[in-house]
Amino acid sequence: MRQLLPELVEDVDPQAVHAALPREAPEDRPYVLVNMIESMDGAAVVDGVSGGLGGPGDKLMFRAVRAVPDVILVAAGTANAEHYRAPRLSDEARAARRERGQAATPRLAVVTGRLSIDLSLGLFTDPGDQRPLVITAESAPTNRRDEVEAVAEIIVAGETTVDLADALAQLRRRGSSVVLGEGGPTINGGLVDRDLVDEWCVSLSPPSPGATPVASSAARHPPCAPCAWSGCSSTTACSSSATSAPDGAAAGQFLVRRPISRSKSARSSKPL
Repeated sequence: MRQLLPELVEDVDPQAVHAALPREAPEDRPYVLVNMIESMDGAAVVDGVSGGLGGPGDKLMFRAVRAVPDVILVAAGTANAEHYRAPRLSDEARAARRERGQAATPRLAVVTGRLSIDLSLGLFTDPGDQRPLVITAESAPTNRRDEVEAVAEIIVAGETTVDLADALAQLRRRGSSVVLGEGGPTINGGLVDRDLVDEWCVSLSPPSPGATPVASSAARHPPCAPCAWSGCSSTTACSSSATSAPDGAAAGQFLVRRPISRSKSARSSKPL
């Protein structure tokens, strides 16, 4: 893997680079980073899943970013479509996490306001080191809760829909310092809209025939300083880094910079 920004380095270890970045959690929620892939022409999925866009370079970055968080946050629709399993890390990555005071693997948290998650997924049938979490709303069907609670721990956040700010606050109270959002685009957009993103990681693949464009600009990364990755004109964020792989994939990392005092509107807990 070759680092392009902030300085050219011919060979870097993405896992070491991502693990070394300091990530300080706010008082009221964990530090939140989002990771996604899209093609250079703006597509987010091929045949309904993101896997068709990724190659060896993207998979290397995916594993590196996944080794960072305490909790991986994913929407039920994405977990169902991508056939989610419990995180599997190398022995080296597990040891490095323990040295940092973390559990050996991240815990999965599925977001679903109606408990519409396939309980036959590998993340439930073979949960690995940690039982998964399911984050839902108070209005979720009560007759479904017993089934879900048999294979996962339920967190209730919000009345009729999942309140992402409340969900993150509860994860913070449980001791989670870093949360990774893996999508899909709707939940990523919800995190951006509520000013809950601290770091945005995106892998860019070559254009792919048959790929589906991102549905909304809210699903893309937060406003950041002008750079080759964003194409925007805002100056409200960010410091950037970038890497490239031999298969043509590229990856960008954006750190969202905020004022010390955030407004009430930016801290609101509007439900998703």
